[in-house]
Amino acid sequence: MKFVLLIYQGTTPLPGTEAWKTVSATEQKAIYADYAGITRAPGVTPGLPLGLPSAARTVRVRDGKPEVRSGPYLSEGAGGYLVLEAENMDAAVALAARIPAARHGGAIEVRPAEQYW
Repeated sequence: MKFVLLIYQGTTPLPGTEAWKTVSATEQKAIYADYAGITRAPGVTPGLPLGLPSAARTVRVRDGKPEVRSGPYLSEGAGGYLVLEAENMDAAVALAARIPAARHGGAIEVRPAEQYW
């Protein structure tokens, strides 16, 4: 079964920000190691790195014309994603719990992938 894990950074300190400087060097290395380990975990297909939500544009079509708004659709845009081939939802949740953002102020949304066509 395939699952999509959407990573919401929330208040997670991100590399290149002032908040990241408050994270100890040891914890920074642990965060990088955790993400590297997750991308190598069996069944994981890493997603492309996403830019910051502030760089996003949200597009809707009204009366046949595109309307473009600056920013993400949700107030807290996704910071990344991955696809996981796993036996069941419990296995997907277990992997989601290993993602550093889940313990540093963010959240991971786990959704079963569906085939509609």
